[in-house]
Amino acid sequence: MADFHFSRRDWLRTTALAATPLLLGARPGLGASAPGKTPPLSAAEQAAIEAALGKKGTYVEAQATHTTSLPRNDLKVTIKGEPVPIAFGFGGWVAIKKTTDGKSAMLMSDTVLLQEEVNPLMSAALANGLEVGAVHNHFFYEEPRIFYMHIHGMGTPAELAQKFAATLKNSKLLPANQPSSAAATSAPAGNNVTPAASAAPTGKELFDVPALDKIVGYQGNVNGPTYKYTIGRADLTVLDMGVEMTAAIGLNSWAAFAGKQTDAHIAGDIAMLEHEVNPVIKALRTHNLEVVAVHNHMLFDQPRMMFLHYYGRGPAAQLATGFRAALNELGKNKSRMPMKH
Repeated sequence: MADFHFSRRDWLRTTALAATPLLLGARPGLGASAPGKTPPLSAAEQAAIEAALGKKGTYVEAQATHTTSLPRNDLKVTIKGEPVPIAFGFGGWVAIKKTTDGKSAMLMSDTVLLQEEVNPLMSAALANGLEVGAVHNHFFYEEPRIFYMHIHGMGTPAELAQKFAATLKNSKLLPANQPSSAAATSAPAGNNVTPAASAAPTGKELFDVPALDKIVGYQGNVNGPTYKYTIGRADLTVLDMGVEMTAAIGLNSWAAFAGKQTDAHIAGDIAMLEHEVNPVIKALRTHNLEVVAVHNHMLFDQPRMMFLHYYGRGPAAQLATGFRAALNELGKNKSRMPMKH
């Protein structure tokens, strides 16, 4: 087990030279070596994670990532005075995945917090040997005001889960401290989804799912009264402290729909390289979607990734067209240089 104690400082020191081609813009195979296949989490490691967190998670075998959803079912959220479901974007998550060499593992989390909860949780994370990667908003117009804190750490899967559980111990985020949900189910990773109960209509009934899928070009997932797309960056190889970042551990673009087909809310996130930020902003604004935030989610990622959150209201097909337009800007102009000042 001693091999697993591989710190951020160790990783930065041992990979400084190896990271240089990426910093210069080289593609894998052109000076930068592509990562190998990530070793899987064993059944025992997955069981240890679930025992520590007190909740069954989801293991995405293709990405070797274990994720636990952290919905804020204790909250009632409105946007511009209208109630919206927690599944619309107020469910957090925590994911654990090994480094490509198998010597360590990473914990990555997105936590959903009231303003007064941010700094107590931040102090708890630091006291338990974890680190804070970002604190920011994802929405405008919501009540109560919600912030999102990204927490990360390195170590063994079991010790990371234990540290994270200790961090959440006195907060509403710990699964044991959440209201019970009659229809709780495990959720896909890294995309703010949350279990949702349901005698009420689901996203399948509220939206013209085939029509939306045709516009977006992907198949989404029904989550209670919402319909959601989660799309990775298959065109990129992104490494963060020796871990290959994929959709299941937070490197994704997503769009969630709430309301109904003729009168919908959309909220989401676009994962971008730096040169893609302004083309994506232009695409969203052209389609009358509001840009809510532009920021980082991770530290030490190579290449550097930025994340843009957006919101819109209107017919679902119109909103989906705006999301698709933003996706169309990804993967283009890879050789574009920064503007001169």
